[in-house]
Amino acid sequence: MIDKLEFLLALASEEHFGRAAEICRVTQSTFSSGIKQLEATLGVMLVQRGSRYVGLTPEGERALGWARRIVGASRSLRQEIHTMRKSVRGQIRLAAIPMALPTVSTITTPFREKYPDVHFAVYSRTSGEIAKMIENLEVDAGITYLDDPAFSRLLALPLYHDEYRYIAEADSPLGDRDKVTWGEVAQMPLCLLTPDTQTRQIIDDMLRKAGGTLDATLESDAVMVLFDHVRTGKWASVLSAKFAQTVGLTDTMRAIPIVEPEVTHTIGVVIPEREPMTPLNNALVAEIRRLSKTLN
Repeated sequence: MIDKLEFLLALASEEHFGRAAEICRVTQSTFSSGIKQLEATLGVMLVQRGSRYVGLTPEGERALGWARRIVGASRSLRQEIHTMRKSVRGQIRLAAIPMALPTVSTITTPFREKYPDVHFAVYSRTSGEIAKMIENLEVDAGITYLDDPAFSRLLALPLYHDEYRYIAEADSPLGDRDKVTWGEVAQMPLCLLTPDTQTRQIIDDMLRKAGGTLDATLESDAVMVLFDHVRTGKWASVLSAKFAQTVGLTDTMRAIPIVEPEVTHTIGVVIPEREPMTPLNNALVAEIRRLSKTLN
């Protein structure tokens, strides 16, 4: 039955029978048959029928919640039994907001030195996407803002406190300043992350309070695109201080503190708090707690 519950998780995540079947590495006919077998076992319709996927029935939504718990426990069991016979090994899947991506290597590198049989998969996602991926068991942990209510039920492990910087070439407007205000930043031509990111939403809120129009002259979900435009001297940006520090600036590009007010948020790792926790996740939690002492 576990494999049929895996089918249900994949269908809820992909919202498409064909893509869900590919993820489960079965044919679409096998996948559809498995869903029907699960419905027969439970005695209810789980999926709204149509020419294509429409959604889950109320019973399907309830079954989905149970599927997440049962499949999660099953995976933990398999990993723990495997670890009893061998060293810690397997794959850790991490999803991080764009501003936290440079921090990922500070987690993965020392971790793999301790556990060389562990492999990583890292994804750049918005905080909303991270919450959904964790819920659907698509990733093991997320690196994001800890004040997001979407993660209130997860184990939250702080990594560092981050502020915001005005990123500009030294010879561009405001580029020679020691600090700038949000009001001044609001008057500049800015290239920013896309509005679906929490970082952008925070920046928009500060610019709005400072009387800005929130009219970014360029938007991208790739931070390096923003850096490339700032280098022209015709654009400026607002990014996290930790990102600017980690990635590194050119000789002429500056990261200037933004004040009035100074805005600080806590970035950390969120992970499902299941008992018993898998050996991999236990090791990950221990490493993050050690790392947090060195990042602040």
